[in-house]
Amino acid sequence: MPLRTLETWPHGAIMLDAQHTRFALWAPDAFYVSVELESGQSVAMLPQADGWFETEIKCPAGTRYRYNVDGEREVPDPASRAQADDVHGWSVVVDPLAYPWQHANWQGRPWHEAVIYELHVGALGGYAEVEKHLPRLAELGVTAIELMPLAQFPGERNWGYDGVLPYAPQSSYGTPEQLKHLIDSAHGHGLAVILDVVYNHFGPDGNYLGQYAQGFFREDVHTPWGAGIDFDRREVRDFFLDNALMWLMEYRFDGLRLDAVHAIDNPGFLQQLAQRVREQVETGRHVWLVLENEFNQAGLLERDFDAQWNDDGHNALHVLLTGETDAYYSDFATDTTAKLARCLSEGFIYQGHTTRHGHARGEPSGHLPPSAFVLFLQNHDQIGNRALGERLHQLCSPQALEAATALLLLSPMIPLMFMGDEVNAREPFLFFTDHHGELAEAVREGRRNEFADFAAFHDPERRERIPDPNALETFRQSAPVFVENAHTELYRHLLKLRHRHITPHLPGSVALGAQVLADGAVTARWRLGNGRVLQIDLNLSASAVAHTAPAQIIFATPADQGAHLPPHSARVSLFPVGEHP
Repeated sequence: MPLRTLETWPHGAIMLDAQHTRFALWAPDAFYVSVELESGQSVAMLPQADGWFETEIKCPAGTRYRYNVDGEREVPDPASRAQADDVHGWSVVVDPLAYPWQHANWQGRPWHEAVIYELHVGALGGYAEVEKHLPRLAELGVTAIELMPLAQFPGERNWGYDGVLPYAPQSSYGTPEQLKHLIDSAHGHGLAVILDVVYNHFGPDGNYLGQYAQGFFREDVHTPWGAGIDFDRREVRDFFLDNALMWLMEYRFDGLRLDAVHAIDNPGFLQQLAQRVREQVETGRHVWLVLENEFNQAGLLERDFDAQWNDDGHNALHVLLTGETDAYYSDFATDTTAKLARCLSEGFIYQGHTTRHGHARGEPSGHLPPSAFVLFLQNHDQIGNRALGERLHQLCSPQALEAATALLLLSPMIPLMFMGDEVNAREPFLFFTDHHGELAEAVREGRRNEFADFAAFHDPERRERIPDPNALETFRQSAPVFVENAHTELYRHLLKLRHRHITPHLPGSVALGAQVLADGAVTARWRLGNGRVLQIDLNLSASAVAHTAPAQIIFATPADQGAHLPPHSARVSLFPVGEHP
């Protein structure tokens, strides 16, 4: 796989051959920049147009280096391909072609085959340890693993959303070669690999860009994490566009999930990213692009992106399953069943509707295919952003969870599960970081104050019991233990049904509508691409609902339902072509 030309990838240390490396840094606020090698050698970088500095040095892969700016500060390469240790230390020259791919002909999987398993690499022990789970996941029926962000962050442990060196895979998880081996091994098991990338902000510790490239940021646009990133600048856009291409081309990830794109104040950047990816990826190779987007912008899903995480669907299901209506769940506290029906029929629930804050949110989405929406009962956010990290099976009845799982795994939307869902893991998934000093204290207090709006934590003394994100024990408690049980068998059975009856016929599927049967109960239908009609009847209430059972049932819980939908039950039916309820 040839490297791209230097003109299209200027940021960072690029190997020219086995012994020579070109270094390039965009530092428009600097007067003088040099490359310092760990060996003691220092080489001045030549100033170029538009704030660039560059030089070529005889040094092989593995060389440790950093930049010296104006003789006053030593900083890592913002486009470092690897760090020797932490975000403040030496960057490392990486040969992107050194890894010998065993499955170089892997072309990925079409999007409609996606059954996604989100995981945290650190909680599972690093790249090499994640590999040990691949056979188990493939046998279960998973077709893709999604890795939470890997960009180098401060310390040894973090969710990944505090990354500050987007090109460098987290060193405490393993080497770049070990990450490639994980991806290569996944491909050998028929598993695609998605990476969660964060292009909306940098973490609070270890980002030096503002010291020599203030133009990277916009002080007139602010995000929840500080000054916005200035995507109007070509150098800034290229920094992230080339990063996306690095993960897809060098590491051969099969897709990217873009975190919180509603915090990117430049819609054109997203369209340009999708266009660049589609142009650069080899013909015939499947690469997935998925959004997290609070704005529910259906237009981005019409041509540029494959799908969006459907928080709306999760939130409605969570309210019905648990009865919780605190904070953001309050947007789903009224007419919840009707909102779930809208989700099953049209994708988004909020399609321009007014939120609790009085703002219109979302765009009409009923024209999009069901596969444009990623549905989930849990993910890292929905577990980890709970004060105590409880999992769903600890918050609702097992029968209701079984019914909701049937909807998750057999609807035409793309299902996503979080690590441990398949075994009803008892361990929480908590919010954890590895900050120190004043920042650690700020994160600790900020975390506890987040829950002031939740009824259970109005009392400040109760908030003090929320686990300290920086405590090592908080991280250790978040490692799931995988012991197969009846819930695992449910996942295995439902995914076999999905792969046999639904997945092959998802292309061309359309929603036929959904109706409310009673409070907490809905019925929804879709015409699959082969002309058959899929019907899912779901009752998450505590009362039976009169609803005649079709003769073509492929799954039901409980198995014997009679002429009613029992409390906390689901029923999935497939009608032959030309027949429908």
